[in-house]
Amino acid sequence: MKRAPLLVLAGTVAGFVGVLTFHTRPVSATTPGTSDAQPAATPSASATAPAPVPTAAVTPAPTHPAAGSEAVRSALGTSVNFSYGVLDVRVTVRGTHITAVTVPDMQTAEPTSQQISDQAIPMLRAEVLSSQSANVNGISGATFTSQAYVQSLQAALDKLNVT
Repeated sequence: MKRAPLLVLAGTVAGFVGVLTFHTRPVSATTPGTSDAQPAATPSASATAPAPVPTAAVTPAPTHPAAGSEAVRSALGTSVNFSYGVLDVRVTVRGTHITAVTVPDMQTAEPTSQQISDQAIPMLRAEVLSSQSANVNGISGATFTSQAYVQSLQAALDKLNVT
């Protein structure tokens, strides 16, 4: 009975030392669908702040669309930082119908985050195409990725004036 407080104290100290000595790996740029990490594009970029991703302008609609056809437009959403990396979403619409949703750039902090995102993004894409809006359910186990995806998607839809 007298040893219990000593064991609790030793466990607490060991846990505290473990937390203080824990080091995370720097953020590395990866391409969705690949498992090999690639070095960041700019060597001067810090490990905690990935290099800014340029956003593309909205593809303009033709001034005189052909009779019976609707203009196909696309826009790139803002790059969104989430707890495990950065991503942006490109959406393509015909009229007000969402025809394609892609993630042209995603950077993750670690391979596990990459695997989670690789599984969640196709599910999110299917949800968006089914609901035809950014009002979709998040993916369990990929909450931060889901929130970043929806935020960037909504920014792209706002650029296209699609509700």
